Amino acid sequence: MTICGNIGVTPDRAVGIGLRGPHLREIMLRRPAVGWLEVHPENYFANAPALAALQDLRRDYPLSLHGVGLSLGSAEGISETHLQALGDLIAAVEPALLSEHLSFSVAGEVYHNDLLPLPYTEEALLLVADNIAWAQDALRRRILIENPSVYLRFRHSPIPEPEFLAELCRRTGCGILCDVNNAYVCAENFGLDAGAWLAALPVQAVGEIHLAGHHRGAREGRPLLVDDHGTLVAPPVWSLYEAAIARFGVIPALIEWDRNLPPLDTLLGEAGAARERLVEAVGSDHVFAA
Repeated sequence: MTICGNIGVTPDRAVGIGLRGPHLREIMLRRPAVGWLEVHPENYFANAPALAALQDLRRDYPLSLHGVGLSLGSAEGISETHLQALGDLIAAVEPALLSEHLSFSVAGEVYHNDLLPLPYTEEALLLVADNIAWAQDALRRRILIENPSVYLRFRHSPIPEPEFLAELCRRTGCGILCDVNNAYVCAENFGLDAGAWLAALPVQAVGEIHLAGHHRGAREGRPLLVDDHGTLVAPPVWSLYEAAIARFGVIPALIEWDRNLPPLDTLLGEAGAARERLVEAVGSDHVFAA
């Protein structure tokens, strides 16, 4: 198995941005000074022009494939067709990072255009671990698993999320994609402590961090945060990121923005803000551990 999770650069090149269609032409022309690029692999299946552009960018930027359709929580297992397409893309672009969500999106013959949450039970742990092991064996790559943003509580979900993630890592050798915005959203929605959640994650398993914006709304007269990836990173999420740097050291970090896309320079500015926090914490000459 190939170990993904090490971009291999100093902090001034450590922060990446999500590559989205409206910014593609500008990025290809400008080649901005950003550490790396993340894409959703499903957008490049059976899309030869998009793949050609990605292979061109691969010459100048490390790539991350952040899946949204593998459905690791599906009781039916993983689609062999999807897995084959993902394997072909990995061979074509040789990503430095590979990640997916702790969720499911396929049930029976129905595909849900959403990342649906799982109860944290022994049964779910066994199911997801089997699917991760299957995917990693097929792809010959380590997968980083992202903690989800959720808006409901299961009546029976006895395993704390950090413990669930840690056990997945122990059983399968996978890693963790720590989304600090998701952690903050969930903590605020359910009266939890995001700092304690962060402190409970196994340090050596965390291979990447996501940063994003959220929307502050309401449900039944109560505040509700929604992970919408459509705004600037909020101050408390920046604070949680600084705590993550203190705990995990220098690991790749991504500015994630999917809705209400701003000008490219806004994303680059957010990446610069994340990079400044890294450099301030560890110095500009620090290099990722292998």
